[in-house]
Amino acid sequence: MPFARLATATTPTCHIGLGLAAVGRPGYINLGRDRDLPEARSVDALRERTHELLDAAYAQGVRYFDAARSYGRAEEFLADWLRTRPDIDDVVIGSKWGYTYTADWRTDAEEHEVKDHSVTTYERQRAETADLLGDRLDLYQIHSVTPDSPALTDKELHAELAEAAAQGLTIGFSTSGPAQADAIRAALAVTVDGEPLFRTVQATYNALETSAAPALAEAHDAGLTVIVKEAMANGRLAGPQAPEAVRAIAEAAELGADAIALALILRQPWAGVVLSGAATVNQLVSNLHAAVVDLDDEQVARLTALVEEPGAYWERRGQLPWH
Repeated sequence: MPFARLATATTPTCHIGLGLAAVGRPGYINLGRDRDLPEARSVDALRERTHELLDAAYAQGVRYFDAARSYGRAEEFLADWLRTRPDIDDVVIGSKWGYTYTADWRTDAEEHEVKDHSVTTYERQRAETADLLGDRLDLYQIHSVTPDSPALTDKELHAELAEAAAQGLTIGFSTSGPAQADAIRAALAVTVDGEPLFRTVQATYNALETSAAPALAEAHDAGLTVIVKEAMANGRLAGPQAPEAVRAIAEAAELGADAIALALILRQPWAGVVLSGAATVNQLVSNLHAAVVDLDDEQVARLTALVEEPGAYWERRGQLPWH
């Protein structure tokens, strides 16, 4: 498992990763993107921003970087960064397949990505990822598995994924939607020749959406590395839009609301890596303060009270506009 590399890391930030969803393409659903990104969102401008974030993250102890085929040019930007820094050999690189980016570098596209978990899509996107990241890729994840995903039952796909695993690639999956727990438990049951196929799970978990927690604990107990995404609920838990309880705890600690939101997740015993989705270096620095936050029981109780019903949470997420 490539994540074993993190076990020897001594920095407090080694269990915070950097996800590139917000900077690999000009449009995304995170709140505040009109302020966060350069006004001219050219390929070169976002490549430069991505490299700035990767440099800052690495310098401050972050060692996991997460991309996807559907994150615009995120894999390309990450590959460029790795190529120009050949001395960096202690990072873990993950990407995802299953969505195809279709926005053609536009923010007003009618459709930004198309989901398809077929073998054909896997083979095409695996080749595309290999062309960019080559042997630097450590983890390849099925993107946004839901309980009805054919990826959970497609034996041909499982065989191809198992072959990739036999060649040294770690295979994982991410989940999305109000039935994340069901998808996680179904994936845990997938085996090839009697051996579990998946070694990692990436799921949404934050102060507002905690429904996957029991299943994530089961995955951790089964030996999977748990990666937490959308820790800030696409910006709903950061800055002035954060709930009053989060802002009050942050003010008392003289930190940002984002650091408090991340700290709540870092204290979960099953959380292996928690992703920052920062779009600016200042946001990243603020996020990384989470590693030294020590929430007390009263603060945890106040944050726990913010939980929303999963269906309502995901309905609101689905209504967030692409900026």
